[in-house]
Order: sequence, then C-alpha cells, then structure tokens
Amino acid sequence: MLKKWLIFTGLILIMLIMTSCAQLGPFSDRGMQEEVIITKDDVPQEPDKESIVNELNSNKDNEIDDLIEANFPLMDVISNESNKAEIYATNQFDLTELSSVLTSAKKPKNESEVKDNQQILIYDDSFVTLKESEDDKDVLLLEVASDEFVRQNYSPSFLSTFFAMSLLNNTFGSNNWGCRSGNCYGGYTGKGYYPNGTPNRGGSIFRGGGPGSGK
Repeated sequence: MLKKWLIFTGLILIMLIMTSCAQLGPFSDRGMQEEVIITKDDVPQEPDKESIVNELNSNKDNEIDDLIEANFPLMDVISNESNKAEIYATNQFDLTELSSVLTSAKKPKNESEVKDNQQILIYDDSFVTLKESEDDKDVLLLEVASDEFVRQNYSPSFLSTFFAMSLLNNTFGSNNWGCRSGNCYGGYTGKGYYPNGTPNRGGSIFRGGGPGSGK
C-alpha cells in the first residue's frame, strides 16, 4: 500500500513539474550560468527605420520606456522584487543613429559619452543603455532599467566610467548603493547575472502597437 502511494505521489509531482515548465517563456528555464545569445536571427522582424523614427517622433509626450517598448522587440527581462531591467534589440540602427533618434524624441536629463561601444542615457525614472550585442555586432541592445534597479544592483565603479559619482548620487538622492563590490551588475551581457542570485527571466516578445501596449 505504501509503495503504491509513493508511486502515485511521484506521478503527481512529475505532472506538476511538466505543467510548470510548459508555461514558462523561452528564457525562463535558463540556469544560473546558461547564456542568452542575441544575434540578428534572434531578433523578430521590425518595421523599417523610417517608420520607427516617425513613430518615436510622433509620440514625444510618452515616457522613454513606453517609446522603446512600443517600437523595439523585447528579448529578455531581469527582475529583482518590483524592480527590473528590460532588454530590447534592433537591427535597424547603429549606436550613434539610435542615440540621436532617442534623444531627439525624448531629451534625457544626462547623456554619457560613448565608451567601449556603449552609452547611457539618464531619464527621470529610467536608465537607458545602448550597446552592441556581444554575440552579433549587427544587433544593438537597449537596456531599460528602473532607477531603483540601478541603485540596488549596478556597480558604482561601472557607472562612474560614464558619469561622475556626484552626479549619480544626486540622481538617486543619496549614496546608498545596494551593491558596492563583489557580484554587482555591470550592464547586460546575457551571461547569467541575477540580482541576489535569484533567476527571474522573461520571454522574448515583440509587443508593438503603440506606446504602453502589452503592459
């Protein structure tokens, strides 16, 4: 009787695990060390460059995260409690082009120089990092991180490469950084960083359809 009960319980557990796995997004089952590779072939089909520029310029009253969400494919999400960083991608622009388009559509509070093929734009509630994909130079990544995600997870030494520490402390209203050394976040690489060692990855999806769609 006990043996039959154990077998029955085991079957139920297996069914529950299989059901959970089936509901996960494309990136949700990646282990702590497994990489997310983003190449040109991984990026969903986009509108042409002119259409994207027109869409951005015609919705300048929207927040930068809504503009990016509505016009670029979402490839990955890294979250920590209620804070997150969303990773978008495009094949239509190089870094200089997209930086010019975004800053024209929505002027940032602060704009860094381009260093190591990446640039950071600071907005009221978001940090936008533009960088080439490490897997494919034809792909430009856009990382949109809430300012609280940045404060809690980013390495101050990484950010100080782009901005003075006094400016960063003023941006956050304090110098109370959540991560000062060790396994701090230094921008998206797809190499498996998870805040506090807890994986919480989102799937790939191109939302489109205007600012705020898909939220």
